[in-house]
Amino acid sequence: MRRIRTAAVGAVTLSLVLTAAACGGGSSGSEGSNEQPKTLTYWASNQGANIEVDKKVLQPELDKFEKETGIKVKLEVVPWSDLLNRILTATTSGQGPDVLNIGNTWSASLQSSGALLPWDAKNFEAIGGKDRFVESALGSTGVQGQDPAAVPLYSMAYALYYNKKLFAEAGIAKPPATWDELVAAGKKLTAKGKNGLGAEGSNLSNNIHQVFVLGKQHNADFFTPDGKADFTSDGAVAAVKQYVDLMAKDKIIAPGNAEYAQNQSLSDFAKDKTAMVLWQTASATFKTQGMNEDEWGVAPAPVQSGKPGTGAATNSMVAGINMAVFKNTKNIDGAKKFVKFMTSDEEQVILNKAYGSIPPVKTAQQDPAFNTPALAVLRETLASSATALPQVPEESQFETVVGTAVKELFADAAAGRPVTTESVRAKLEKAQHQMPKK
Repeated sequence: MRRIRTAAVGAVTLSLVLTAAACGGGSSGSEGSNEQPKTLTYWASNQGANIEVDKKVLQPELDKFEKETGIKVKLEVVPWSDLLNRILTATTSGQGPDVLNIGNTWSASLQSSGALLPWDAKNFEAIGGKDRFVESALGSTGVQGQDPAAVPLYSMAYALYYNKKLFAEAGIAKPPATWDELVAAGKKLTAKGKNGLGAEGSNLSNNIHQVFVLGKQHNADFFTPDGKADFTSDGAVAAVKQYVDLMAKDKIIAPGNAEYAQNQSLSDFAKDKTAMVLWQTASATFKTQGMNEDEWGVAPAPVQSGKPGTGAATNSMVAGINMAVFKNTKNIDGAKKFVKFMTSDEEQVILNKAYGSIPPVKTAQQDPAFNTPALAVLRETLASSATALPQVPEESQFETVVGTAVKELFADAAAGRPVTTESVRAKLEKAQHQMPKK
């Protein structure tokens, strides 16, 4: 998932959506029609520094598609703060776009609504075949054992971005590889009057991404193998506390970051106010904000000890954007043509290069544009040390309730209220009680 802006939707709302789908609401089991073969509506998620950047990137490609097919695509770039609510409303009302972007972490939840076109073998064949896509990207397209609910479009991973100038001024020779090293570096930077690490404390999705990875490092998954919420294990509590302690105890995250939710930490980084950020494919945003590539560096996100890998050495969730089609589209053939176009080798290179992401299409990934030092770190992370968030129907509720718990703990830290193991556990117990009972 990209640009990690708050997907502010209540767990109750999503539960009602899924219940309605299970009771027969929403679209039928058949594919859509071809009543309007000359038009498509596309909801694109905000990938660039702002919505206008996305329009400049996407509109020429949509014009190209129209020239090739005669199908006009009406584009709407939807902010992350609105996207999930908009999608959920569309799944219940039946009034939505033909094609849309979804954060890959939502795939299983939206799959359960029954509103999205399943990508079975026939539908994958219509866009060139399932084997064109990287396996790790396919792992975040829906519940295992079911036909995917979406097709990978952009692949991303978390990395540690660091400001070379601020590191040099603080006498830090190399980027930290472990959390202890990160805290030590952060304290040197704060002693020089800079923020050690940036965060988006009011961004529910970002909160989840960070504590999920820390959970893996503490041998916690947040869900049991049979899909039940498990937010209060010792490992889960330790993960959340470690993340919030970067502000509460270590004081390398500025208190004002508790209110950040719209990429303000990246702006602080570009303005030399903050020396480090943990982010997905941030290079395009830094360029937009006036930074030259030689002003920042990128390194693998930290682990507890040793080197990134699998299990407790996980250092990123599998991030990315998927394309989905509403089953009740009135241009089913055109929708598939559009997905095929957007996932073609040529378009994958153009779009992922523009956004600083990595193509989930194998052949496009081999383009020299994706062999830069910064992207090499992301590619290696995706290949060897990234793990998909739980592909369970309740994943979106998990983002909301646990993401909110972390947000509230950051608010406590910013206000000087103590963040203890007991207070963390209490917040997570409350979050678990908000989850639907299985």
